[in-house]
Amino acid sequence: MDRRRHEAPTRRTVLTAALAAAASVTAGCTRHGTTDDGRAPQATPAPSESTPAPGKRPATGSVLAVKIDNVAAARPQTGLDSADVVYVEQVEGGLSRLMAVYATRLPEVIGPVRSARESDLELLRQFTRPTLAFSGAQKKLLPLIGRAPLRPKSPAEASGAYYRGSGRPAPHNLYLRPARVMPDGAPGRAALTTGFRHGAAPAGGTVTASRTVRYPAARFTFTWSGDRSRWLVSMDGTPVRTTAGDRPAPATVVVQHVRVRPSEYHDVLGNNTPFTETVGSGRAEVLRDGRSFEATWSRPEADGGTTFTTADGSPVNFADGQVWVVFLKA
Repeated sequence: MDRRRHEAPTRRTVLTAALAAAASVTAGCTRHGTTDDGRAPQATPAPSESTPAPGKRPATGSVLAVKIDNVAAARPQTGLDSADVVYVEQVEGGLSRLMAVYATRLPEVIGPVRSARESDLELLRQFTRPTLAFSGAQKKLLPLIGRAPLRPKSPAEASGAYYRGSGRPAPHNLYLRPARVMPDGAPGRAALTTGFRHGAAPAGGTVTASRTVRYPAARFTFTWSGDRSRWLVSMDGTPVRTTAGDRPAPATVVVQHVRVRPSEYHDVLGNNTPFTETVGSGRAEVLRDGRSFEATWSRPEADGGTTFTTADGSPVNFADGQVWVVFLKA
């Protein structure tokens, strides 16, 4: 595929449409005010409950990655339990944001959708031209998004795919109809080029009832449920549920210790946007089957996946099911 032929129109679309529609686009403004970092028609109705689920195609193609809000005002989220992988990263003010990746199943609705960060571009290079759904981005970041090897689908490029939900104030009420940005349906498991291996658990490990990861202004707790053979997720001490009442319950949780450094970007209040480095290597904790396994993660190149190995170099297999990867400052 000729990358130049496909990226140039995307870059022009992003810069022209987004800048014209969103001169005040900012990021990280959830905590201090209601400035919206997304663009969508204000009166678009929600999709009917009878809308058929999008079909699947053969296991080829690219994943759908969606930036999802997860502050208290954005909960409960919609469609989070359908993701194959959920990444957790620190953003401005010590808060956090989710990146949900869909390959095997697309729910009818996903959200609330929020803004992109520079770290997302490096993280997503492990996939083949993924579709990135996001509400907007800082003006200075838009050229980088336009040059990145992905398909940007903000409301500036796909306004008909988004709608404003009722009952919540902006910016916590922007939702995506994924079928409108993924008309061929879910690409299949083969599109998950993360480098993750699934199979039997390694030997050893430490019995673990729960694991809490703390950011300066957010925390996540994963509690093992023997009845479900899954980790139940809580945010800031509150059990996570979707709008349908379901609890996201990953089979595997990874606490990946990474370098987090200041970026060149700031939010509207002057808070620096952290950059989470996902290329490199470091320590990791892999939680599965009610146990915790010490591991080393490695991703030598941006366009490759991440491997996890034990001290003797053996691969650490993940359990079948949803995976949550929480990036924690080393």
